[in-house]
Amino acid sequence: MGSLLISHTAEANDTDKARGAIGSDMSILNRKNNDPVLQVQPAAGHWGTDDPFLFASHHDDAYPAGNAQQAPPLDQIEGRNLGQDYRRFFGFSMYNGKVVPGFPLHAHWGYETVTVPTRGYIDHRDSLGNEGRFGFGDVQWLSAGSRYQHNEMYPLAFSDRPNPHRTTQIMLNLPLKDKNSPIGLRNFWAENVPQPQGEGWRAEVVAGTFAGAAAPAPDRVSWAADPAHRVRIVCFTLAPDARVTVDATVPTAHRNVYLADSRGATVAGITAQNHTRFKLRPDCEFEIVNGDQEAEVWLLEGNPIGERNSRFGPVVLGSDQEVREAMRTIREREMDEWPWKYVNQAQPRGSLRFIRYADGHEEHPQHQEPGETAPAAKAL
Repeated sequence: MGSLLISHTAEANDTDKARGAIGSDMSILNRKNNDPVLQVQPAAGHWGTDDPFLFASHHDDAYPAGNAQQAPPLDQIEGRNLGQDYRRFFGFSMYNGKVVPGFPLHAHWGYETVTVPTRGYIDHRDSLGNEGRFGFGDVQWLSAGSRYQHNEMYPLAFSDRPNPHRTTQIMLNLPLKDKNSPIGLRNFWAENVPQPQGEGWRAEVVAGTFAGAAAPAPDRVSWAADPAHRVRIVCFTLAPDARVTVDATVPTAHRNVYLADSRGATVAGITAQNHTRFKLRPDCEFEIVNGDQEAEVWLLEGNPIGERNSRFGPVVLGSDQEVREAMRTIREREMDEWPWKYVNQAQPRGSLRFIRYADGHEEHPQHQEPGETAPAAKAL
């Protein structure tokens, strides 16, 4: 989803707005040395991260009902810079899509992507011949140590109602010894991802453990596969006024909390609004207290890999020379090895969630998410 070449320009442009949204009690200068919060900063569509994470993006779009192509109506996409549309006209972006929103054919090389659409679908096809549709809290974990290409489209699957879409994608680095390792692709249906609950909160445990629940195991090359690395990815859904306590971890870890979709919440005693990043001490327990509307809050933490990397565009490898050679290979071979008819192909209308691997093996969730089955059938 997008390229690592994308800088944090969007965050910088929103700095003044975000500063105005953060409560007056956010000042770090006057806080004690043993306080959990180390830094507070804006975090709009692109989030700043710390090693072992490379980058994270969060998309929240109010798509309308879809037409026969599972695309927005023409009068809502006229005048956009299609192929590079991030401005949220009518409450949504087309991103790099020109018909269906999303991200047509693009490469990954040297890192992992963890993709979690909490609303709506993602239609996926890749250079290995895998394809599928996932969403509504499913997790796709891609270990792309080697050159890998795919498309990720956001189909407007429902023709009888709006198609709200919310996706978070997290890039997790790989150690140098695991660069150019074989590709690993795993889909975890939402029903198989642990979701411990408390009074007014639910936690989707994507990596690591929380509240006694352990996430499904990622690919063996993942930095998150070894519990000693303390990698934890958790998505909290908080009801109004709910509160949840996050336990301490080892002092060597990096820890960040993101108010992704919130209208006001307090993290470790500091109140902020939407699109805010909290960098926290890992060895301190802290509490998240929600405001007066439901919120989505993310926790990313883990021990750093601590290795020098070179990166450009969709490539993260060990040296500048490796990156230059990789980029040349992508340019020369990208289209020749794409097995699909189109570079922006959505699944057929009415498709429910599935993954079909290149060998023909298919997997489906045992249960469809509430609200998806009937509207999808009506879209046929």
